[in-house]
Amino acid sequence: MQKTNYKSEIYKMYIVIAAATALEVQPLINELGMTKRFPYHEIFILITGIGQVNTTYMLTKKIAHRKPDLILQGGIAGSLDNAIPPGSTVAIKTECCADLGVQENEEWRNTFDLGLEDPDLFPFSNGQLANPFISKWNVTDLEEVNGITVNEIITSRKRIAQVRIKFQAQVESMEGAALHYVCLKEDIPFLQIRSISNYSGERDKRKWKLKEAVATLNTSLIALIGQL
Repeated sequence: MQKTNYKSEIYKMYIVIAAATALEVQPLINELGMTKRFPYHEIFILITGIGQVNTTYMLTKKIAHRKPDLILQGGIAGSLDNAIPPGSTVAIKTECCADLGVQENEEWRNTFDLGLEDPDLFPFSNGQLANPFISKWNVTDLEEVNGITVNEIITSRKRIAQVRIKFQAQVESMEGAALHYVCLKEDIPFLQIRSISNYSGERDKRKWKLKEAVATLNTSLIALIGQL
């Protein structure tokens, strides 16, 4: 158990909650209050900024200062699977960088296909960044799905079909693979939780459920922390 400097109280865990934007976790921030504390745990909210580069830097800087017992990444995402509609909340079991490579002869080839990287060199396994901690920390039994991380949100129906087949992908985000990579390399338990705001490729934002996704995301985060 860790003793913190907050009134000499004893906490079970030091948990970092990472999000690309404050908007995505504002209800949780409100719940925690200015002390950033939750019963039994010490909580730190880390706003990383959008994208893999920002997320990798901010996570690395944070854990170099103090290593967390657990990192939770919360955020919204696009669904690549009609069985995961807007408003759903899921836990991500595998991740990969889905736009690092080349489009060649109507086929997407990543760095593993090109022979530039070993798909089984740690932290990768068969080209994936799998979360070995998910069965322990997914205490609220969220549906576990495969995610992909992209720098550019996918809008092409052809590209959506391509990544679904190639990566067995169900949701897309812009930061997930960075979390998986950093935590695997540093041996830090982690869990990525995503709520679906829209189907990938849908650009009519009137059909998005952004507010609902943020609400369900934070409800899920609060419920999960409460069971740890």
